[in-house]
Formats: sequence, structure tokens, C-alpha cells
Amino acid sequence: MAKVSVGLRGWRFEESEIFSDDGEFKPLDEIPEDPRKRLVRLISLVEEPCDACYLVHGDEEIQQCRQARIVYGEPGEEALLCDQHEADFMYWFREAGGKDLVGDNVFADAFHEWFADGGRAPDGYAGLEYVDTDPDDLPSPPDANEIQRRLEAEFEGERINLRDYDPDPDQRGTPLGEDDLDDVDLGADYPTK
Repeated sequence: MAKVSVGLRGWRFEESEIFSDDGEFKPLDEIPEDPRKRLVRLISLVEEPCDACYLVHGDEEIQQCRQARIVYGEPGEEALLCDQHEADFMYWFREAGGKDLVGDNVFADAFHEWFADGGRAPDGYAGLEYVDTDPDDLPSPPDANEIQRRLEAEFEGERINLRDYDPDPDQRGTPLGEDDLDDVDLGADYPTK
């Protein structure tokens, strides 16, 4: 199956993991955890400004910022970029140590600091080439409020009474009797963080 970007380029999804056979987004509980986390995060990122533009213009001139088109990094620690600033990010990533920070919780901050200190790609430095498809051909992602409602409804924890199960692996799932708990100290204090 093909890999696709949704909403913003950069994060790529396995088509079969997020789309049903009829081309619609699968229900969230059918999408594996990592792609689901990225899709949910994308909902809040698709209309954000480019981080580099924002560093140049700030709040006072926010209207000068271009909308982000690309996302790199991990959810919650991502760098958002417009087409014009992607080359700066790629240069930082490839040539100025960014690759060493992949998966680190300072990934985006390190890029922001490098850029704010005047870091830029040399003239003519190329970003990545993408194969763009017509965005109208992709199904619309679910509404952010609908996603939040479904997450709260579908991923509630289930209360399990451990007294109902025997710790003996050969007897898993067998209800315990009161006598089986005689040696268990349920009132013990355990270390906490």
C-alpha cells in the first residue's frame, strides 16, 4: 500500500491503516495508536502559521506569516513550516545537527533556536520533492470536537477486579475464593513518584 500525507506534508501514513476500503477515514478505534495520535494532532495544526515565519514576524505582524504546509517531528514536539522555510529546516536537519535530535523532546525547540539565531539554508539549497494529489480527492478529516468526544467515549478505562482472577498462569481467568487471598497484603504502601 502507498504512504500518504494528510492535511500537511511530512507525516506519512500507511493508507490501509487510516482509510477504509471505500476511501473514507476509518473510525478512530480501528486506527493503530501512532497514526491515530498523529491524525488527532493534525486537526489542531492544519491552520497554524509557519514556525519560522512566526519567529520572524511575531504576534504583532502575525498576518505576515504564511500558513504551515509541512510538519516534521513527533506529535507535541513538531516544527511547522511553509514551503519557503522548508529548505531552512532541511538544512538544519541534514547539515546542522538536527538529525541527532530525532525523537528528542527538544527537537522543535532546537530548530527554533537555530533559526532565531540567524540559521538559514544557503541560497539554492533544496528541500524535498513531493507528489501532490488533489486535496479534494481526499475525504474530509473528522471534526476536532467529534474526535475529542469519540476519544472520551471509546477509550474509557475498564474497571477490573483483580480478586476475580487467580495469579497462577495455568488457572488464569478462574475466580478466586476468599481463602486464596489470605497471603496477599492489599494494604501495603507502595513507592510513588
